[in-house]
Amino acid sequence: MNETSTHTARALVALRRQILSGDLPGGTRLLEVAVAERLQISRTPAREAMARLVEEGLIERTPNGFAVRSFDYADVMDTLELRGVLEGTAARLAAERGVSDLKMAEIRDISRQLDRCFDAPAQDVDLADYIRLNSAFHEALWRLPGSQIISRELMRINQLPFVPPSALIPTGLEFPVLREVLLIGQRQHRGIIEAIAGREGARAEALTREHARTARDNVTSIVGKGHARANIMPVLATHAVRA
Repeated sequence: MNETSTHTARALVALRRQILSGDLPGGTRLLEVAVAERLQISRTPAREAMARLVEEGLIERTPNGFAVRSFDYADVMDTLELRGVLEGTAARLAAERGVSDLKMAEIRDISRQLDRCFDAPAQDVDLADYIRLNSAFHEALWRLPGSQIISRELMRINQLPFVPPSALIPTGLEFPVLREVLLIGQRQHRGIIEAIAGREGARAEALTREHARTARDNVTSIVGKGHARANIMPVLATHAVRA
C-alpha cells in the first residue's frame, strides 16, 4: 500500500471515529484544507477519505464541500438489523444451494489475506488492509447464493448510514482490545465459510447474524458511554434515511 493510500485509510478511520463519538456533530461543515491540516496529511487523502464517508452515508456533499449527516439511533439500529437479516439469508441460501469451487476459492482467499493482517508482531495489525479486506469479504459473501435480488438489495442498503461492514469497526479502543475484537471477527468469518462449505444452512445463517450483531453492539456501546443519544446521533431527517 502506497503512502497516499495509507494516509487515506488513517484519515478515514479518524474522521469516522470523530463522527461516531459526536466530536463532529450533525451539520458540521468539513472543508478539505481544514481537514488535511487537522489530520496533518495532504489534501488528496483528505478528499479521498471524505468521498468514502459519503459512500458510507456518514457525510454528504454540499455546494461548498462536505457536511456531517445527522442520525437517529433507532434508524441506525434498524438498518443494521436489516443488513444482518439479509446477510444471514445470503449465507443460508449459499449453504443450501451449494457454491461453485471458484466462488469458494475467492472468499477463502480473502479470508487468508485477512489472516495475514495479523502476521505482524502482537502489538501491531494492518488496520488499513483489514478494513479493505473486511469489505471485500462481505461483498463476496453477498454473491455466494447467486441471487441477484439479495446481492442488489445488500448493495443498496450498504449506502445507508452505518451499514457498510467496516463502518463500525471500533477503532477508538485501546490497541490490544481492538486487535482481539478484530481477531474474533475473523474467526467468525472462517466459521461462516466452513458452515457454507459444509452445507449447514441454519448454522451459516446463525453465525452470520451473530457476526452482523457486532456492529449493533458497537453502536449501543457508543451511546451507552454516559452520553445522551441525541448528543451522539442527532435526529436524521426522514428523507435522508431513505436517500
